[in-house]
Amino acid sequence: MELRHLRYFVAVAEERHFGRAAQRLHIAQPPLSQQIRRLEAELGVTLLQRTTRRVELSPAGAVLLDRARGILAAADAAAEDCRRASDGEIGRLSIGFTGSTTYSLLPRVATALREGLPDVTLDLRGEMITPAQVEGLLQGTLDIGFLRPPVRSRDLTLEVIRSEPLAAVLPAGHRLADADEVPLEALADEPFIVYAPHLRSVLGDLVEDACVAHGFTPRIGMEVTETATLVSFVAAGLGVSLVPTSVSGMTVAGAVYRPLAGVAPRAQIAVAHAAGEPPPLVARALDLVQTAVMGIPADTLIS
Repeated sequence: MELRHLRYFVAVAEERHFGRAAQRLHIAQPPLSQQIRRLEAELGVTLLQRTTRRVELSPAGAVLLDRARGILAAADAAAEDCRRASDGEIGRLSIGFTGSTTYSLLPRVATALREGLPDVTLDLRGEMITPAQVEGLLQGTLDIGFLRPPVRSRDLTLEVIRSEPLAAVLPAGHRLADADEVPLEALADEPFIVYAPHLRSVLGDLVEDACVAHGFTPRIGMEVTETATLVSFVAAGLGVSLVPTSVSGMTVAGAVYRPLAGVAPRAQIAVAHAAGEPPPLVARALDLVQTAVMGIPADTLIS
């Protein structure tokens, strides 16, 4: 049983007339009659009761008409979905966000993708460190990643979309909590809340390098795996830390953010995907992402 046979049958069943059905299908009447007879022979039933004036459905024909309509509708929908998938209008997108971008970019990107690709299923994964995203992108479990360079892989394409300075995050009762600027060297004797070394965090390396450049190695007070936990531990008075300014949008009672004195080290954010021409859905998403991140103040610091 072929789809074209079902289309022929539905046309005759709905028109109740071979001539009108043939005109509707843009074929000659004799071949249409022949195809209907072949369908009946294949099924071993009579589908149409033919008279000199009109055509009536047999009980078997009434059942097939209902089923055929559903089958043809499903086939048409499948063809349309294939076209839309090829055009990047439907499908599934998995996107990773490194620590601070979870709070600064994820909401804006999610809104842009939901509005621009309403029929796409979004799998948004926050608090993913850069090495984990690189692995996901290379293995195909992530389509797009918001991560922090450097990334040394020829199999990935990266585009830096933002660069933001680091800021100090301090307990609200800290001696420098009300300072306009915090000299980094003034934190030399403080316990630092840092990312656990096994995470191989790009931001963790940046913080350590910044401290070393100011004459000290940060003394580790606590190790964490997520940015939200880091800020919460600072708020609890367990230490201090350095974070990208975008993290200041995450308000935690007991934690304050202050600019660093002088030229602050900067952390980059890049959008990454597998090297080569991206699939249509990923390409459409990247275009929407570019629009979504435009106009976000990179140096905004919320005190």
